[in-house]
Amino acid sequence: MRIPGESHLTYCTNVHAGESLAEIERNLRVHVAGVKRLICPDAPFGVGLWLSARAAEALRAGGALAQLRALLEELGLYVFTLNGFPYGAFHGGPVKTAVYTPDWRDPRRLAYSNALAVLLAELLPDGVDGSISTLPCGFKPSLRAADHALIADQLLQHAAHLHALRRSTGKTIALALEPEPCCLLETTDEAVAFFARYLHGADAVRRLCELTGEPAAEASALARRHLGVCLDACHAAVEHELAAEVVGKLQAAGIAIVKIQLSAGIRIARATAESVRALEPYLDPVYLHQVVARRGQTLERYVDLPDALAALAQVPDERAEPAEWRVHYHVPIFLDRLRESAPLRSAGVVPLLETTQPFLRELLALQRAQRLSPHLEVETYTWDVLPFTGASPEGSASELAQPLAAGLARELRFCLDQLTGP
Repeated sequence: MRIPGESHLTYCTNVHAGESLAEIERNLRVHVAGVKRLICPDAPFGVGLWLSARAAEALRAGGALAQLRALLEELGLYVFTLNGFPYGAFHGGPVKTAVYTPDWRDPRRLAYSNALAVLLAELLPDGVDGSISTLPCGFKPSLRAADHALIADQLLQHAAHLHALRRSTGKTIALALEPEPCCLLETTDEAVAFFARYLHGADAVRRLCELTGEPAAEASALARRHLGVCLDACHAAVEHELAAEVVGKLQAAGIAIVKIQLSAGIRIARATAESVRALEPYLDPVYLHQVVARRGQTLERYVDLPDALAALAQVPDERAEPAEWRVHYHVPIFLDRLRESAPLRSAGVVPLLETTQPFLRELLALQRAQRLSPHLEVETYTWDVLPFTGASPEGSASELAQPLAAGLARELRFCLDQLTGP
């Protein structure tokens, strides 16, 4: 939906299971339309659409894209941003590190992103720019230093594609690299350094001149126009970053904040063998839950929550100063703390889980004051694995959609209150 300041607010449909085009269309009818009825029944509602590679391919078939456009019009929806991070299935089975494949070394990632851009150019309303969020190059443990130049070249090829698309359609679309723990672009500093070395430097400009035939000044401009970041509030908070510092660093480097993903993670102020028991209900086999622990000025990183728990169990000296843990587990953004599970309550465990909502509140205040980004997207994709939602596999699709729609609408209202309230 449009909000004051000429920005657009939505939620990401990667929360809904469904990799095929038929499933995505069903999600629009059942879930997205349900959220629209609750949050803006009388106005168009923007969609943060996730299209898998399989669905993107299906939309290239005769008449499929026209059918999708007709469905969006029927439901009072419009698309302004796509999530191009998960390439394939994102629910129903282990995702973990597979979410990063294919990464930006792989030609399939370039082809997928190019295809998404073509589709988005067809779906964008007149006068609205588009964005596509993508993974932060690749999973850091899988990459070598020699891979960085290859990744950058594919990103520059995509920028050239977006430039050509702008010339042919008049639609401006930007790719938004999304820094995330344990990825090549993990922190804001790493993102700034990568852009400076590989995407904004003289070599990048020369490469874009070759790819586009444009003079150096235009090549430099199109790199900044078509390549930027997706600032995920959960990810940056898990890295123990501060919202104002993140924004300041990106602005100073001339990196566009193409999209902001409005999200929150889990925080434990003092991680001890006792306190982390509250995290046990959050262990799941589906998603990767990176942990960044801060002890003084030192950060300790763990690829997944079980790794952090195992490391804590090996600490022999219980008198050691506990670290503060931040966990990459997207939780409903309207919560500032999480209630403990019934088994823990019966064991007398005090609820110790907070969220990183303070970072999000600060970021939304900055957005309100400065309009950091034109695209705002709530991204809590974990509703089906949250231990306290009471989700049940029984019941009809419409019945199951109701509590989820209410939760998503509550997240959007939280954002609207922060952006437009007194």
